[in-house]
Amino acid sequence: MQDTLLIVEDQFIEANNLKLILLKADYHVLPIARSVDDALDIIERQVPDLVLLDIFLKGERTGIDLAHILKARGIAFVYLSANSDKRVFTAAKLTGPYGFLIKPFRERDVLAMLDIAWYHHSQKAIVKESTGTQKDSVVTAARSREFKKIVGTSEALQAVLRELGTVAATNVPVLLLGESGTGKELIARSIHELSTRHTSKFVIVDCATLPPNLIESELFGHEKGAFTGAVDKRIGKFEQANGGTLFLDEIGELPLDLQVKFLRVLQEMEIEPIGGKRRKVDIRIVAATNRNLEEEMANGKFRLDLYYRLNVFPVQLPPLRERKTDIIHLATHFLEVQTVRLGKPIRGFSEEVKKTLISYHWPGNVRELENLITRAILLCQGDEIREVQIPTSQPAKGTQDDQKVKTITENERDHILAALRQCNWKIYGPGGAAELLEINASTLKSRMKKLGI
Repeated sequence: MQDTLLIVEDQFIEANNLKLILLKADYHVLPIARSVDDALDIIERQVPDLVLLDIFLKGERTGIDLAHILKARGIAFVYLSANSDKRVFTAAKLTGPYGFLIKPFRERDVLAMLDIAWYHHSQKAIVKESTGTQKDSVVTAARSREFKKIVGTSEALQAVLRELGTVAATNVPVLLLGESGTGKELIARSIHELSTRHTSKFVIVDCATLPPNLIESELFGHEKGAFTGAVDKRIGKFEQANGGTLFLDEIGELPLDLQVKFLRVLQEMEIEPIGGKRRKVDIRIVAATNRNLEEEMANGKFRLDLYYRLNVFPVQLPPLRERKTDIIHLATHFLEVQTVRLGKPIRGFSEEVKKTLISYHWPGNVRELENLITRAILLCQGDEIREVQIPTSQPAKGTQDDQKVKTITENERDHILAALRQCNWKIYGPGGAAELLEINASTLKSRMKKLGI
């Protein structure tokens, strides 16, 4: 049975060219609509499987207005123009399209986007079906146990947990978005533990720290003798995760040539080790990034087709400064864990310290809080933490005599924080903190992790 498409476009030549491409690909195409009213009249007679929708149309109503109607009726749609106006693009994106097709239309781009749209639509259907069937008491109990590992009661965090409860039991790819230190790895592990794959491996790949000349071998493996220095066979991360979950941290750092190969893995679920034959794999992908992938696409650094393959179920993790009510819960949790590990019986925090922790803006998020609490435990001389060394790039008030001299580590941390603030927290690429500090981006990230940033 042919898939039925509706083109909503007021420019006849562009609409007709698009129709010819679709007919050639054996799609059933409804009459072309030039306005929202035209489109609704056609839909009343026959509901299409997918609508290709321009943003600006004849009449008072726009494609964005029609998109809201389509979404309410459960009809999939792809926009036919990514307008350069940021406000318009943002409004279009909020309607939840399955993609954007840039004019002028090229046949291969049209067919590739349709392939992505069908995939996207089928995965959303899986999530919807899963939401209706997750009533089992065993599933509910497992979810309750797993979520207890994620500390906090704020509404921002609870919203994330509700999303995880919806998607975890499926095989749908998940894209975790958020600043560094917000706990993306912990969330990814929870998704794995709540899935049917929890008895298999959870494999982590940090794309930002992989040497460029070894990325392909690390991900896909190689056969013995495949290249100079390949003295043994190597099993890649994809194959290691077979049957389980592969967590790709900092997916935005993946080079473009590897993005193409990674896309094929997502499409075909097969890998090709260097010097070896293609083989099937069965994996669930969870990816994470602190980059704005839409900006990366605009700059030609991230493939649009890969973005939409990964962006089936995005989850935005809130920064710690938006989870003020969770700060003391987290600090207490880290205190309990680290006092046992370090063998220092400390009962809690003074009220002054609690106020300090809540008022700080936490640029390094949960990871920074954990490192700060560990340091405070090591320096604490009594049974209560009465002082925490909150980082600051500003000179302390008071006379020169009563100012504390900072350690080299503290100075390095403050220097990196100052650079990050100046670069609006951008680490990589032109205008990033790595360029400003004149160091390799991977080295900077390594230092940030060590310093709790």
